[in-house]
Amino acid sequence: MTPRITVQTLINIAVVILGSFLFSIGINTFMIAGNLGEGGVTGLAIILLYAFDISPAVSTLILNGLLLIVGFRYLSRRAMYYTIFAVIMMSMFLGLTETWTIQSDEIMLNVIFGGLFIGLGNGLVIRIGATTAGSAIIGRIAHKFLDVKIATAILVADLIVILLSLTVLTVEKVLLTVTAMYIAVKVMDFIIEGMNPKKAVTIVSENPEALGTLINSEIGRGVTMLNGKGFYTRTEKDILYVVINKSKLVRLKRLIKKYDENAFVVVNDVNSVLGNSFV
Repeated sequence: MTPRITVQTLINIAVVILGSFLFSIGINTFMIAGNLGEGGVTGLAIILLYAFDISPAVSTLILNGLLLIVGFRYLSRRAMYYTIFAVIMMSMFLGLTETWTIQSDEIMLNVIFGGLFIGLGNGLVIRIGATTAGSAIIGRIAHKFLDVKIATAILVADLIVILLSLTVLTVEKVLLTVTAMYIAVKVMDFIIEGMNPKKAVTIVSENPEALGTLINSEIGRGVTMLNGKGFYTRTEKDILYVVINKSKLVRLKRLIKKYDENAFVVVNDVNSVLGNSFV
């Protein structure tokens, strides 16, 4: 029986194609055009380009293929399929955009837009559960076993490769490459976490029942009530826990202050939320 291709699968495929295309523009049009480096496997490919005139389209396909053989066990079957597709698309677009260069006397334009396009491309691919292989696989492994952000792990791996770029680049060019990679990581982090990150709010109030009802009715969010006990007083208290959009945080704070200005409130960043609400 032939497996049915869902609409979401088609959307994911389109996202991988778009992400690979944007990534390739960032590499060819801005980074290589500005004689800059990169991190990860693509950075190694650029070193090979500068040293031996080997096309990144060829070297990235070979290097990523070898890395996939080593790291396939750390990816789910779904992620592996998308990653293989992303690697093929990325190598193809690197070949198609080889002549797409923008010559500019202002190197910071290459740095800024190179980092922007690379971050957008990587972020889109990773967001749907795939990787562009290279250090992205290392990032997913670190995220799974060390509980660190994927973007942070990729940055560390990329910096190691960037240091190797000193063999073919000047110190100034390497420092500019680091700047571009920092921009790429920030953009990628933003794409992965979403444009409207959630906030987790913990509230200790003298009257949690009434305050919880107000949050539910006026803010429109479910509230979870947790059992707590003061360390010194040993007094048991009900603690409210709610996850809301960042855009509603100010409104929630005003509501809490209006009802109980002595309430103790803690706000934490939330990178990922599954489900629609807490009840």
